[in-house]
Amino acid sequence: MKDTRFSSLFWNRFRRNSLAVAGGILVLLLFVVAAFAPLLSPYNPDDIDSRHVLDPPGIDHPLGTDDLGRDVLSRMIWGSRISLAVGFVAVGIATLIGMILGAVSGYYGGWTDRIIMRSIDIMLAIPTFFLILAVIAFVGSGIGNIMAVIGLTSWMGVARLVRAEFLSLKGREFVLAAKALGARDLRIIFRHIMINSMAPVLVSAVLGVAGAVLVESALSFLGLGVQPPTPSWGNILTLGKDNIEIAWWLSVFPGVAILITVLAYNLLGEGIRDSIDPRLWSHERR
Repeated sequence: MKDTRFSSLFWNRFRRNSLAVAGGILVLLLFVVAAFAPLLSPYNPDDIDSRHVLDPPGIDHPLGTDDLGRDVLSRMIWGSRISLAVGFVAVGIATLIGMILGAVSGYYGGWTDRIIMRSIDIMLAIPTFFLILAVIAFVGSGIGNIMAVIGLTSWMGVARLVRAEFLSLKGREFVLAAKALGARDLRIIFRHIMINSMAPVLVSAVLGVAGAVLVESALSFLGLGVQPPTPSWGNILTLGKDNIEIAWWLSVFPGVAILITVLAYNLLGEGIRDSIDPRLWSHERR
């Protein structure tokens, strides 16, 4: 007899998806690199060495040095902390706002739903990146501001997902039973419906990390993100732009790091989405 528990069905489908497994391994490696940056970094990322300015990749500096003689590998390793921190905090803010507004909109409906959904439509009508640029221009480019701005301008997709789940679930028997027993709205929303709406939110959050990392890198590249000397992949790319003809490694290595990170989270998110799709469970039970 086959094990039909959700966790077993999920794992069986996920491990058969080689791309999703590869994405998960890459994400895990990125976590390890960020967590153990002080141990993995061969040099202090801020150490300036005028004797080794713009050295190409070699034995002493595997990824070369920048225009101040700083080791690019060390700055890449420490920059992973910034990129991942921005990604997770920004997605956390966006997910929290989206879940609350989506839950209120889907559960209560009526004018509440109309106001929230029209607000989402207005937000979606404004190009997100230009909205972020405009806000950053007013509030400044500190890392805390970047996390907050990305989160506060990225919640609309989560809100629509949660609203759709609430519209689907609020008429189910377990919700009606909770109402009949006198449960309050907040208890029904957070203890009954929200728990059953988490699957698409999880997928959206994983995919959202990739988007947030990309936005942070773009802001840093434009000089509006993390400011030097704090290392981030985006501001390393800026140095690469300024020295593209003589220091190709300043563009290639951070660009590859951003590519791998975004690809890894997208592969992982797609794999999780495919693995939790209830329409596929019937095939696994046969």
